Amino acid sequence: MHNLKVKVTAIDKSNDTIEFNNGIKLFSYHLPECCEHHYLSLADLTMSDFEGLEFDLSNDNFFDRIVGYGIALKPINGYPVRIPGYGSNNGYYSFDLTLVLTNGNDFTRSYSITECQDIYI
Repeated sequence: MHNLKVKVTAIDKSNDTIEFNNGIKLFSYHLPECCEHHYLSLADLTMSDFEGLEFDLSNDNFFDRIVGYGIALKPINGYPVRIPGYGSNNGYYSFDLTLVLTNGNDFTRSYSITECQDIYI
């Protein structure tokens, strides 16, 4: 995959997806069962949070896990951008949460971020 040093070009809050200028998208994934939701929330992010920031997606060091909170996207320059994770269920179902980085074709990486959410049971 070429050009993995990228900038954020869009935040899709309805799908909780961040898109980079090379077409790669970043989002959380959880296979839901009844009565549960687990996700990273982009609700409070704006494009100004990413102004002037460039990210290196060529390795797995582009983010930090924050146990009990969410993740922090680590730019090459500037300060990390924190993204909270939330989970709720009735205690019967899975707490699994995955961070996905993909172009939708030939490039996909996934990372377990199960411990990176504030969970309500």
